[in-house]
Amino acid sequence: MHYDAETRTLPHNPFKALVAPRPIGWVSAIGASGALNLSPYSFFNGIGDNPEMVMFSSFGRKDALTFAEEGGEFVCSLATFDTREGMNQSSAPLPRGESEFDFAHLATAPSRKVRPPRVADAPAALECKWLQTIPLVPAGGGEAAYFMVIGQVVSMYIDDRFVTPEGRVDTGAMRPIMRGGYFDYFTVESENRFEMRRPAGGGDVPRR
Repeated sequence: MHYDAETRTLPHNPFKALVAPRPIGWVSAIGASGALNLSPYSFFNGIGDNPEMVMFSSFGRKDALTFAEEGGEFVCSLATFDTREGMNQSSAPLPRGESEFDFAHLATAPSRKVRPPRVADAPAALECKWLQTIPLVPAGGGEAAYFMVIGQVVSMYIDDRFVTPEGRVDTGAMRPIMRGGYFDYFTVESENRFEMRRPAGGGDVPRR
């Protein structure tokens, strides 16, 4: 079958079920007034590692986007199976100035290089400097509905329990949750991990 906005051959849009599972950027940011916001974004991912950069995409200019611009910083905490309820509660559309941390009964922990705190119970967090916000204008033109925020990672917090003796992060042991379509979520588990190496002669492109 084929699906597009005109034919609508399914009762529900399958896009988010196909571009899935998606990691969740649990974004905390402090605005110019000092107000703290915490919001989960499933349109989130890493976009480079030299230097390390991440992006999250906001439908409309919501507080996380606005505060990241005003404060010039944001933090992405890792949402896990153990923190799933707090993550979900923090998505509530609260009035500006009302704390999602308080509403979701989440503790904060200080960051190392940026002002916004991380979620204390999160096993990992990425501290970011805001770089730019890009309006995502559709192909036909018109006003952008989504805005992509790009940040450079300046420090990473990792709970020591999840660092192996070999110096690798055991991602599966953290049990991150990822977003699917509809109301679906998925977990990452260590027993589902497998490893593949690139074909001989491929290798990484040398970095300059």
